[in-house]
Amino acid sequence: KAIAVCLLFSYVNPSHERRVAELFAEECSNKPISISYSVLPKWKEYERASTTIADAYIRPLVSHHIGRIEEQFAQRGLGKRVAVIKSNGGEMSLDAATNAPIQMTLSGPTGGVVGAKHISSLVGVEHLVTLDMGGTSTDVSTVVNGRESFTTSFEIEFGVPIQIPMIDIRTMGAGGGSLAWMDKGGMLRVGPQSAGAQPGPACYNQGGDQATVTDANVVLGRISPNNFLGGSMQLNAEAATETVKKIATAIDKDINETALAIVQIANNNMIGALRSVLTERGLDPRDFTLLGFGGAGPVHVSDLMHHAGIPSGVIPNHPGQFSAFGFTMTDARIDLERTTQMTSKVFNREHANRVLKELSNEAVASLNQQGHTGEIHLYRSLEMRYFGQNHELEVPIIFEEFNDITIESAWELFHSTHRDRFNFDIPGELIELISVKLTAVAVTERPNLPKILNSMDEPRPIGSRPVTFDDGTYETKIFDRSQLQAGQTFVGPAVIEEPASVTVVRPKQNVRVDDYGHLLLGKIALTK
Repeated sequence: KAIAVCLLFSYVNPSHERRVAELFAEECSNKPISISYSVLPKWKEYERASTTIADAYIRPLVSHHIGRIEEQFAQRGLGKRVAVIKSNGGEMSLDAATNAPIQMTLSGPTGGVVGAKHISSLVGVEHLVTLDMGGTSTDVSTVVNGRESFTTSFEIEFGVPIQIPMIDIRTMGAGGGSLAWMDKGGMLRVGPQSAGAQPGPACYNQGGDQATVTDANVVLGRISPNNFLGGSMQLNAEAATETVKKIATAIDKDINETALAIVQIANNNMIGALRSVLTERGLDPRDFTLLGFGGAGPVHVSDLMHHAGIPSGVIPNHPGQFSAFGFTMTDARIDLERTTQMTSKVFNREHANRVLKELSNEAVASLNQQGHTGEIHLYRSLEMRYFGQNHELEVPIIFEEFNDITIESAWELFHSTHRDRFNFDIPGELIELISVKLTAVAVTERPNLPKILNSMDEPRPIGSRPVTFDDGTYETKIFDRSQLQAGQTFVGPAVIEEPASVTVVRPKQNVRVDDYGHLLLGKIALTK
């Protein structure tokens, strides 16, 4: 159905690989062909081959779906300007997506991180850690100094490496549909198994008979059975209670204690994911604000702030659709890389300059072909390491060509970057240049977010109900988010309901509504 071509040294000279592709095209004219030089022109043939094979594997399927999308949009008169989101948080045309489907490997969760960048500037926060919790999984990432983090180290199922540039997002099996179960040692576990969309949690009344995190939140009073999806879906609280009761019997606890244990185990799993993008990278959680979205994220944000030591939180408008909002804020972006092996002792400036020029021309031409003819911003960087090291360090450069001055500045920049990252450098040590990288960005038009009405009046709850937290059960005020206005403040415990999500606020936690309707929790709620 498809053909993948990967020759050992095509990253140095692609002519043979291209000729092989031409021969296949002559003999198999109706088969899509992926060549490694177009997919991933860098050294280490195993990773390059696996990425190329994955690109070829999904190309027929993606081509079929994109063809159908084009037809549907054309029938509605919307076919002129359609974009697909890439794993690097940028956008590309439908034709470009058909020709490089591997670039969409992790495109779905990137929207939330792109949206988070915009939110960070609106609320005046430099460092964000994002938490996107849905029905089956949770995605976490960071925005540091207003910039997202990128990686090329990613593995899909069965440990298959995919080394395309993508936003660094860590995914784990913790969602509203995560199942509670007992292991062989009699210990309570939560996830990664999920009830999925069908049958879903027991409270959905679609045949589910195992307790999930959503069922536990219904039992604890955090999710209202009568106001789910804006009241359009009635939850079966009795079914949720029965499934949690089965677990309670097995661990000899009451139903509320068991439901709270299920939620706490799910929270602990997510705290582990937060640590993987913060403390394991040398980042202090106390410097960050937790941005919670996805349908289930706002339910857990308050607890995660408390237990992970994160002082502030933000719940954006329409958290259940926040990733879709992020897609409207993307720019057209292309990331290119070329393995260019040299050292600080033997450096071929002519070849290095040729690579820089080729990457620039290729990126600009690709964006122009996709219809982006305005100003294009180019960002260059080098991947370098000390001789003998196993891993490279990416160093941004601001110059456009290599000469005596810029070459020397590149080595000095590597020393200082290495010192900042690892707290040491080795002056005089031989430095290896591994790859030249270039990012091209064509800024696209963004929507302007409207401000909401301002009020200094105390917000009025629409009711109250008992809600259980880890320090007890409280009669808790319930707010309708659509009725809250900018400037209003209150203190938890509280539950803030909206059609696609619920925000749970712990006792004594501060809340403020900002000018755009975002909910600010904790320390950030006290600053204006």
